[in-house]
Amino acid sequence: MFRFLHAADIHLDSPLRGLESYEDAPVDEIRGACRRAFDNLITLAIDTPVDFVLLAGDLYDGDWKDYNTGLFFIDRMARLRRHDIKVIMVSGNHDAGSRISRNLRLPDNVKLFSSRRAESLLLEEIGVKIHGISYQRRAMTDNPVPQYPPADPDYFNIGLLHTALSGRAGHEPYAPCTINDLRAPGYDYWALGHVHQWEEVSREPWIVFSGNIQGRHIRETGAKGAVLVTVGHDRVEQVDFQELDVLRWTFCQVDLSDCQNLEMVEDKVRRAFIREQEQAAGRPLALRLELSGTCPVHVSLQQKAMEQMEIFRGIAIELGSIWLEKIKFKTSSPLDLDDLAADSPVAGLLKNIDQADLSALVNQHRDIIALQKRLPPQADLAICRRPENEELTDFSRRVRELLTAKLIHGAQP
Repeated sequence: MFRFLHAADIHLDSPLRGLESYEDAPVDEIRGACRRAFDNLITLAIDTPVDFVLLAGDLYDGDWKDYNTGLFFIDRMARLRRHDIKVIMVSGNHDAGSRISRNLRLPDNVKLFSSRRAESLLLEEIGVKIHGISYQRRAMTDNPVPQYPPADPDYFNIGLLHTALSGRAGHEPYAPCTINDLRAPGYDYWALGHVHQWEEVSREPWIVFSGNIQGRHIRETGAKGAVLVTVGHDRVEQVDFQELDVLRWTFCQVDLSDCQNLEMVEDKVRRAFIREQEQAAGRPLALRLELSGTCPVHVSLQQKAMEQMEIFRGIAIELGSIWLEKIKFKTSSPLDLDDLAADSPVAGLLKNIDQADLSALVNQHRDIIALQKRLPPQADLAICRRPENEELTDFSRRVRELLTAKLIHGAQP
């Protein structure tokens, strides 16, 4: 019997683009999260213990500003070496052909597969043969699987690959291939990287995305970690996902349909925060709050949105270790505005809002970009980004709701 860890998409020292624009963001804590999660991976490998660790691409984020990132990695590899744990890895799209990483000499317990052709590494003492190929450049648009050799029947065979398979939402379609392509060589386990969400694609054979070990933004919510695989009698006996993240991003949606007043809203939000904390098992939370539902309290929320946002932030501070990344109001009024008389003033207002041309906001964005080019580098206007279509639609909806609420219900809740 032997065990190994399968991890991917470490993104050591990944830059936090735009996060500094949030006044209360825990920037330092988030910036160091990938390193601390990687330390958790190293500790898990030693404590289990495992025979080897597989890293399925995107260890780095391209070239670094200095060598500290690479030196950190080498130090952790040396720690595994002292425990006789091998590391086998491929590069992915983010660390393909990194100029700086090429100049670093890796410890002798680390094997980086070639980008010129698929290679195989035999671990004779435990009866394992591992096959893999690295990226030569950022985009691998061809299917690399035909380059992989057929399984050696005398060993347990593992394929190591950075791929989106036949496509995964939010990920570039690199190294495109199908499940049948992966079955063709006859391997026992495929350790995949590139997709940042843990997924068991198949069990015959085992085809697994380990996901990344640490979420870096709100699009990477939920538990992150690595896969611990136990092999006995030449077959996979157990595959266990191991949580390694040190800070968790979460999307918290609270349905306010049954809330009659703002006190009920605040109580419901508090209870939702506590549930998220319990699920995170003590980890700090970077949380996006979305309030939804058709509810009587909708008008009050619209009229006191800024005040309520500060109250929600206060609840987060009181509970501790929660940073509210964003608060979105998506409630609606029980009043059916479509039933208004077509010639009524309110109906006319709604029509004008729905027909409003919001392209002026996009044009203003172009002006800001032109201004930014004339300013010195230290003048950061990164927060003045181009508004997305979804944001423009949401803005129009909120204007519609707020104005009609004031007209129909009056200025007071």
